[in-house]
Formats: sequence, C-alpha cells, structure tokens
Amino acid sequence: DRDVTGVQTCALPIWIGGQPQRTIYDQQGSESQTPGAVLRVEGQAPCQDQAANQAYDGLGATYSFFWTVFARDSIDAAGMPMLGLMHYGRKYPNAFWDGAGHMFFGDGDGQILTQTAAGIDVIGHELTHGVTQHEANLTYSGQSGALNESMSDVFGIQVKQYALGQDVHSSDWLIGADTVGPALRPALRSMKQPGSANAYDDQPADMNGYVPGGDVHTNSGIPNHAFYIVASTLGGQAWDAAGPIWYAALADPQLRPNATFRDFAQITLRQVRQTYGAGSDQAHAVQLGWEAVKIPL
Repeated sequence: DRDVTGVQTCALPIWIGGQPQRTIYDQQGSESQTPGAVLRVEGQAPCQDQAANQAYDGLGATYSFFWTVFARDSIDAAGMPMLGLMHYGRKYPNAFWDGAGHMFFGDGDGQILTQTAAGIDVIGHELTHGVTQHEANLTYSGQSGALNESMSDVFGIQVKQYALGQDVHSSDWLIGADTVGPALRPALRSMKQPGSANAYDDQPADMNGYVPGGDVHTNSGIPNHAFYIVASTLGGQAWDAAGPIWYAALADPQLRPNATFRDFAQITLRQVRQTYGAGSDQAHAVQLGWEAVKIPL
C-alpha cells in the first residue's frame, strides 16, 4: 500500500472484537497441561463429544456476556483465544483456569461433581479468574483470595442469568447446580443464602461468621451475599447496574492485589456515586448491601 505522498506503507490487520476464538481439545484422561487432539474449532458444527459441545457453548456464552455488557473482548480484553481442554484426568472432580490461557474440564467422579462442562456458571466462574488476573490480580489468600473467588461467582452467575434470560428474581442464585453429584446437591454455593447450598456448605453470610484464615471459598460467601442484596434491591437484570458497578470496581486502578472486603466495598461505593450520584437508588442499594453483610463503609 502507498499513502497519499506515494510512500509505501504496511497495512496492518485491525482486530475489532465481538467474535470468540474457541478451540476445544481432548486430553483423553491425561493430566498433561499441553493441549491434546482438537475436537472442535471456532465456527465448526457440533462434534460427537457432548461435553466438548457444552464447553464450546459455555465459552461462547461467557464471551458474549462480557462483550455485550462490558465491551470486553475476551479474557484479557484483547481478543485472547478461549481454549477448553476436555476429559482432564480420570474422573477428575473439578474444572479450573490455569492462569496461562487454558480452562480444564474434568468429567467428575459421579459423587462430588458430574460433567463440569454442563455448568455455564462454572465456565463463567473459571474464566472470570482470568479476567480478575488481568485486572486486579487479587492475591489468592485471605480476604483478597475470597474476593477473587467472589468475583468469579458474581460474574459466573450473571453469565448463567444472561444465557437463560433470567432476572434477579427468577434466578436461583446457585453456583454449580448443573454439575454437582449426589454428595453435594443441590449446589456448590448459594449467593442468596450462603451456608445453605448443601450439607457441607459452611459459607458465612456476613462478617459475624467470618473465618480468620479460612478457605477462600468459605469467606467468599460474604461479598457474594452483598452482591445478591444489591442486585435484588435494584431489581431487573443483574447486569443493568449491579454488574457494571462490580466490574468497574474490579477494573479500578485503586483495587490492589491484597485488597480487603472493605477496600473493595469502598471502591464500589465510589464508583456508584460517580456514575449515578450519591443520592441515587443505586448508591443506596450498594450501601445497603455492604451494611447487610456488616462491612462498614
């Protein structure tokens, strides 16, 4: 190409976004971190592997949510390919984001978890760990670790609600309901009623039950419940106002890797006041949510 002066120039491709780049691999029971045989790539018709198709759809639902609501182009906001590695391990009862661009899906042991690709919220949860990594990089211990887990539940449940067309009142606010086995039914966690999801659920709903040094999956019930209160107080769809407030707080430069619950709460309050005004219904709902879980602002 040449510009108007006649000087030769190089035309660089411009990535606009709005389209996921998915590849699904088969680990065939291996616990190798290297992607295995390709099962399905972007744009291909469904393959013979049901779990692979579920993962493909779940990756797409997560991309669609973040792109449509926040104009975020994939996990890193720059078009990162979305790679799903299926059939990881033998009856592996988990799914996880490895921090290096891969999401691994276990087939479950049939008791704790069943096929992990069946849960859109689980896929949204794990991929949000990548979003958090690229934004605040919250340290995975203490309150910052519980915040890290909570961010994944907050956006994971919204991915599910968005995909199913649910508002805040029709949603069950359960995490993992489609992937738990008989040992953990009906779900892994409840954002509406922390501590009630299954017989082993020990999540506290407020700071009175906070467990010093506790597992990040336990204490995440506190900020989870705050988000539920904010979203249900405002009504409508969770991504109308509550979701964008949380997303803006997650992306706020003042959110440090070692942030406490109170640090994050104060950032959400500042964000909502800047966007909607200090006397707005949205600001009142945010204050109500944090006060309900006994985090003073």
